[in-house]
Amino acid sequence: MALPSRNRETVVLACDGKVVVTIDMRESCLLLYPLPEWEVVQRKLENLSNINPQARLLQRLLIGHATDLELDANGRILLPALLRDYAGLSKKLVLVGQGNKIEIWSEDQWKESMQGWLAEDATDLIKDGDAFTGLSV
Repeated sequence: MALPSRNRETVVLACDGKVVVTIDMRESCLLLYPLPEWEVVQRKLENLSNINPQARLLQRLLIGHATDLELDANGRILLPALLRDYAGLSKKLVLVGQGNKIEIWSEDQWKESMQGWLAEDATDLIKDGDAFTGLSV
């Protein structure tokens, strides 16, 4: 997978091209973190109680699937088959910037998810005005 040049420069500056890719537990996509950002997330995950079954599952899935990768000279990374299969990735991908990370989606899954979000969740979000208190867009 090649990072678009606009994302590539930011990632290279943030972490010298060293990234971590893991699964998203709620969606069929992958999460790409610059290494320093992942280290913050990993520390938070490791500080969760191992006694709590939900915390343990979160640790097991996110840390367990975390894969260290490095961008090559052309800004590409080779995603392991296990991660590609989890997200159903093939030729066409959609990359979605999310602040400290980038979501990696199959184009088909992204389109399907967008339709569902716009049809259902958007109306609920609009009704719940408290969720956006203080946010000016």
